[in-house]
Amino acid sequence: PSSHGRPGPRDPHFTAYLVPFERAFDQVSQVEMFGRTYDSLVMVTSSQSGKTDGVLDVIGQRLEQRPVPMLYVGPSKEWFTQSQFEMRLTRMLTTAPGLKDRTATGKRTKQWRKMVGGVPVGLAWAGSPSQLRGMSAGIAFLDELDAFGPAALQEGDPFSLLEARGASYRDRIRAAISTPLKGTVDIVIDEASGLELWQQMPPEDIESPIWRLWQGGTRHHFTWQCPHCAEWFVPRFKCLRWPEGATAADAKRKAYVECPRNGCVIEESHKREMNVRGRYVAPGQRIDADGNVTGDPPDSTTLSMWASGLCS
Repeated sequence: PSSHGRPGPRDPHFTAYLVPFERAFDQVSQVEMFGRTYDSLVMVTSSQSGKTDGVLDVIGQRLEQRPVPMLYVGPSKEWFTQSQFEMRLTRMLTTAPGLKDRTATGKRTKQWRKMVGGVPVGLAWAGSPSQLRGMSAGIAFLDELDAFGPAALQEGDPFSLLEARGASYRDRIRAAISTPLKGTVDIVIDEASGLELWQQMPPEDIESPIWRLWQGGTRHHFTWQCPHCAEWFVPRFKCLRWPEGATAADAKRKAYVECPRNGCVIEESHKREMNVRGRYVAPGQRIDADGNVTGDPPDSTTLSMWASGLCS
């Protein structure tokens, strides 16, 4: 499949801020990632940022190179799992060169259970506890957690249910990826890096389920390096500028990002390179001019990452 409608094979680096999250699935149980080892992964970013493409990347890579039973849980059966994810998963399995000849067809495969080289990929949805409890998986994904309805949450914490699915796997990994849909968070200046990071809040004051999981992890922030002054900063919507009094169409053409360190004008044409060169930095860490990140992230068994919607 092409990358976001562009012709040719999919290029994961088109959404480079997701690449460290994708790589973590192959590293957390084998080698250290960001200086630690983890068994849970949390990714937070805006809508239409390639999150589900990232999940498909991981499923395809692991089925081809290090097969393990996997479970995907979406927010609803009708809209997300059936109309969106299942269709895209089927397309990947039947077109990817390393998978199409190994993917079962006919009666050997079902809508909610795909078999690739004898390894199952199960699909479940919010509010289907029997579907969720009926399969063990070495890797389990929870997609768009904040879109789960109240009925689904009454069945228990979905992320905790995923942990039980991997009980029989030594290298089990559970992951949640979502856009926060409610709540506000303040910003603080990190003493180590000087970057503007999200402030840690009491868990009971957090409305967003995905943000509660993110805050309980390492709290890595995706950072850009200004192409003019070479200072690192966390891209935020408050950095976005457009001509005063501009129409919507004019603002779309002339909008730019203002570097919060020195006021440099950063154009849309700079974004892809900034994404490719971008680095994740957690509270307490430092980053130098060459992009080397040093220092220990917060101590947690959950690797959590956040990337601004400006990166998309």
